[in-house]
Amino acid sequence: DEWLAVDLMQNIALENNLAETAFVKVIDAENYEIRWFTPQVEVDFCGHATLASSFVLFRDYTDAKRIQFHVKDLGVFIIDQDVDGKIHMNFPIRAPQKLEDYPAEIHELVDCEIKEVYLNPQAYILVCESEQAVKDAKPNLDKIRQLAEKHKVSTAITAENLDVTLTSTSQDYDYIARYFAPHKGINEDPVTGSMHTGLAPLWAEKLGKTSLIAYQASSRGGLLYCDLQSETRIQISGYAKLYMTAELYLD
Repeated sequence: DEWLAVDLMQNIALENNLAETAFVKVIDAENYEIRWFTPQVEVDFCGHATLASSFVLFRDYTDAKRIQFHVKDLGVFIIDQDVDGKIHMNFPIRAPQKLEDYPAEIHELVDCEIKEVYLNPQAYILVCESEQAVKDAKPNLDKIRQLAEKHKVSTAITAENLDVTLTSTSQDYDYIARYFAPHKGINEDPVTGSMHTGLAPLWAEKLGKTSLIAYQASSRGGLLYCDLQSETRIQISGYAKLYMTAELYLD
């Protein structure tokens, strides 16, 4: 089978109006290709939509307990499922670099004090002074849009507008985070598995550990289990549930 036309996939994502819509193309029972679209653009990586896609494939399309997604520019994602339904996703690490010199408008993006600024291929990472500061922060979505337009990074898909994530240590978890990409049609992402390929290595170094539990403190919220397996690979795990089945009419 071939991919649907890009315009059609983008229009479906717009109609769904969720943070991301994933499209999967079958290679065989254990190998697939996957692409992700926000309501506005195609993106090069999305973790929680990969989790959801894996859940559906394991549930309805294959008896295998390990599948592989072949992803443009990022290689192969190896996905396993435990007997209790927990899904483990093996991703490339996208480690952040600390910025000593960064755009001054960074401090205008949210209404809380920023202690450190990092950058990885996906987003600016703003380390906040406390867990409560992350939870209470009010993003300036217009300022984030303006910054994203000025600072891009090239990917296999597009000249990607950089997103913004807030993070801090946490009392109940190793760290928490929030994620904003209004320029892509996502004011706040519920859970952003792809971003934790950068956040988990950052906090692993700060906390001196390789297995971390993270919580994404959006209004819906989400728990992620992150295990650094090497200098280049990370396993992010979690659970999914069936929410809805539907038919699309494309005529």
